[in-house]
Amino acid sequence: MNKTHALRILTMALGTMLLAPAFAQVSGQYYGGASIGKSRAKLDEAGMAAYNAGPAISVTGVAVDDSATGYKVFGGYRMNSYLAIEAGLFSLGTFGFDASTLPLGSVHGESKYRGMNLDLVGTMPVTDKLSALLRAGVQRSWTRNSFSGTGAVIVPDGSPRTRGVNYKVGAGLQYAMSPNVTLRAEVERYRINDAMDRKANVNAYTVGLVFPFGAAPMRQAYVAPAYVAPAPAPMPVAAPPAPAPVIVVAPPPAPAPVVPPTRQRVSFAAESLFGFDTSAVRPEGQAALDQFARDANASRVDTINVEGHTDRLGSEAYNQTLSLQRAQAVKAYLVSRSGLDAGKIAAVGKGESSPVTKPEDCRGNTASAKLIACLQPDRRVDLEMVGTR
Repeated sequence: MNKTHALRILTMALGTMLLAPAFAQVSGQYYGGASIGKSRAKLDEAGMAAYNAGPAISVTGVAVDDSATGYKVFGGYRMNSYLAIEAGLFSLGTFGFDASTLPLGSVHGESKYRGMNLDLVGTMPVTDKLSALLRAGVQRSWTRNSFSGTGAVIVPDGSPRTRGVNYKVGAGLQYAMSPNVTLRAEVERYRINDAMDRKANVNAYTVGLVFPFGAAPMRQAYVAPAYVAPAPAPMPVAAPPAPAPVIVVAPPPAPAPVVPPTRQRVSFAAESLFGFDTSAVRPEGQAALDQFARDANASRVDTINVEGHTDRLGSEAYNQTLSLQRAQAVKAYLVSRSGLDAGKIAAVGKGESSPVTKPEDCRGNTASAKLIACLQPDRRVDLEMVGTR
């Protein structure tokens, strides 16, 4: 594949990623990581042996070592939910061969490939934690070769070096084990220049870890429960004097005043409870939910309503699903960690139907940084507890 074809593939991949569906929440984030695994080369070992043996000597057999251990280190910037740019350094390992010749002799060769790359990485969520990856990019590789001969073979250049700029592509899966660690498995193809400065392929199969940097701090809005004054005590009523000798039966005592149930409403910013584009409760958000649960356990709870909300960016169906998943995650956490009765907790997703902001305050429908910040109050989870102390 020539450089023009590689550029076309890269352009098509970028266009596909940029035309992905609009996302409900955007959060730029830097990350770094490292991977290690096996590399397998598809080189012309017979051609390299014949080149080094010379035209007057025939190659009668070639034993190939086409696998090695490779690794890479990388850093990147996630521009949105679907697209990141990533740069790295890689080593594909050392590959070798031993060839026998006639007249009697042998050729031994080794090739070591290293370089640097710049990729566009597309991500498509499969579940809350599992995502599929596609990557396309360019890389500059350096090839260090070592050739030696025995018997009738005299190698003209024992240490030739080559370099070149070529494409690389790949695909894989990644799994978010926690908000701070992601497991990644990939298959990548590197196009390289071999010892004779001809094109060849090296495939790398790696497993690695990704570490995000600069997680957004938790933002939480907590509304204190409203104070409800106790109902006034009933005024005593004097019983009329009973005329003698008539016996008057005293009226039954007045019923105790009914204390109306109190309502406590708490609103959490979605970013304070969940990781980006997920419905898993973050450790930072668990502390706030634990405080709410302690308040609930100190009261006689009649009902708790959990409402998930999103902003208007993204499709209505996607926002409805995400808001319901987050409301259900909060309900599950309260039940599992605080012993609250699941039958008294209702979880509903409101999607983008109940915004706090007004259209005239946050204008536009393009997901710019300014509009996303303006719509932040709409991305929330509301909890309302009805009960008595």
